[in-house]
Amino acid sequence: MLVVRAIHTRDLDGLMELAEQTGSGMTTLKADRKALGKRIEIACASFAEQIAPERRDYVFVLEDTAAAKLVGVCAIKSAVGLEEPFYNYRIGTLVHSSSELKVFSRMETLYLSNDLTGCSELCSLFLHPDYRSGSNGKLLSKSRLLFIAQFPHLFAEKLIAELRGFLRPDGRSPFWDSLGRHFFKMEFERADDLSGLGQKSFIAELMPRHPLYIDYLPQEAQDAVGKTHVATAPARRLLEQEGMYYEGYVDIFDAGPVLQARIRELRAVRESMVAVVANATTAQDAGTASLVSNTQMRDFRVIAAATQVEGGKLALSSEDQTLLCCAAGDTVRSMSLNPT
Repeated sequence: MLVVRAIHTRDLDGLMELAEQTGSGMTTLKADRKALGKRIEIACASFAEQIAPERRDYVFVLEDTAAAKLVGVCAIKSAVGLEEPFYNYRIGTLVHSSSELKVFSRMETLYLSNDLTGCSELCSLFLHPDYRSGSNGKLLSKSRLLFIAQFPHLFAEKLIAELRGFLRPDGRSPFWDSLGRHFFKMEFERADDLSGLGQKSFIAELMPRHPLYIDYLPQEAQDAVGKTHVATAPARRLLEQEGMYYEGYVDIFDAGPVLQARIRELRAVRESMVAVVANATTAQDAGTASLVSNTQMRDFRVIAAATQVEGGKLALSSEDQTLLCCAAGDTVRSMSLNPT
């Protein structure tokens, strides 16, 4: 059975195995054992509420309990850009006109910005290829939103998610090759690695501060602006179903889209409900496909199950209660797996 849970210190080996499979472009999940160990340390301190809320990094893992292995990972950063710069390109518009020549043109531009500093961020989403079926992806991605719904006071007013941008089959980024490479004088993977390790001062030092005309880029690079990596497209659809949207911000390396939403407008915040656990008297094969979480900070857990809420009570089997580390009489939070 599958359960999403808060990461533990013992999960380093499993997290390293997942990170080694992510490929290029996953800035927040690099296969660096020392960096991953430090991140787990911060995550455990975050769930234990031992560090300031704005510094917290909540990391969750998807565990196959039958196989006793980690098969997915996802995370929420409480706030970005407060300790190190957080850069994006904002797509703007410049208008050129001449009444005498009867010429009017609009041209899209890229502005280097720190506009999203202080936002909370969904990040580090990766699901093992062998488990990309059924509702597993939905369970992993949307579990974070139930955590936010349970503890909204811990997060900023606005939530963002940087998605991997378009890459060619050979792993190269047409946007980087046409723009970033000329300023940084290094390959995409090297710049991406430095950024993932927190070494971001070079971005401000080397990137142009003036607006860049998108029309000056080769057509392949223009087409990549705001385009999602083929493997990330399903994750984008899931987040858009939950209330996130693209508003013209892109990653400075691969031009992947940045989705955003106000936390109060997320479906999980608006529609999820708290109920009291009751023992299931019969096998539960009917009911609404739902996500169900416990309400604990230190050992937060989420499962997918068919449920019904009646009279403020939600019946769960003994197996589901074990997965959630809860018992009859405890409170849980639930929402439908799919938007109505």
